[in-house]
Amino acid sequence: MPARALPFFVLGFGVVVVSFAAILIRFAQADGASSLAIAAVRLTVAAIVLAPFAWLRAGGEMLRLHRRELGLCMLSGALLAVHFWAWITSLEHTSVASSTALVTTNPLWVALASAVLLRERPGGAAIAGIVLTLAGSMLVFTADASRASNPDSAPMLGNALALVGAIAASGYLLVGRALRARISLTAYIWLAYSSAAVLLVAAALATGISFASLPGTAWTFMIALALGPQLIGHTTFNWALRRLTATFVAVAILGEPVGSALLAYFLFGEQFGALQFAGFVVLLFGIFVAARDERLLRRDQAV
Repeated sequence: MPARALPFFVLGFGVVVVSFAAILIRFAQADGASSLAIAAVRLTVAAIVLAPFAWLRAGGEMLRLHRRELGLCMLSGALLAVHFWAWITSLEHTSVASSTALVTTNPLWVALASAVLLRERPGGAAIAGIVLTLAGSMLVFTADASRASNPDSAPMLGNALALVGAIAASGYLLVGRALRARISLTAYIWLAYSSAAVLLVAAALATGISFASLPGTAWTFMIALALGPQLIGHTTFNWALRRLTATFVAVAILGEPVGSALLAYFLFGEQFGALQFAGFVVLLFGIFVAARDERLLRRDQAV
């Protein structure tokens, strides 16, 4: 595989892995695990698994970090905690398709903030890709909302929480983009995941959640969530942030709703019609357009 294509392949693999996140969350929720407990276990297990490797490989680097860099890592972890709490809770109230479509609208927020904070002004093709992916996400959301198949759900609340998760994820990506130029991937992800885990566990305990009372099957799904979508999926995103722009990484993550909706269709019987299918097609085409622009940008920079 050409070295230039490797970041795109790794990022694509990460998108496939994270597509299983909503499915594992739904299974854990069905077994009685609260959304806050799921978020806390997800980040705690990931941080624990990473700890030996992180301290062996980057312990000295982490001890030498300046206060500002540590503060940014803590901020990144706080944003990650808000993202997972809001998004996982949204899955209690709306469909997998709507939740994942809305939580991955972050290209809009990332592109706007990147232009101001990171001075990464997207080109014409990148803007077209962002517009297409957002249009595809909105088609998926509109089609799902119009069906209102579950009268006991609260889709407006679920959709609002998913949007909060998107904004928090955008901040997480931007802080990560800034930090990854100065510290290693290992140090960054362990500090961010650990900070998020501490905040989520504290919130869970403060609200009276008992982790010991959770059934074994729920723990199985939560641990799988930590090892797969979190450690493998999100780590590939952070790896890609040093090689691709924050805007493109955010756009590529929009492939997650397609995979999640297909899995939900086969596992939970969540139907999707012609309008949703059209949304998936538009969304994927938008990712392709943005990918072309990113390859051209990288080629021009290499000359």
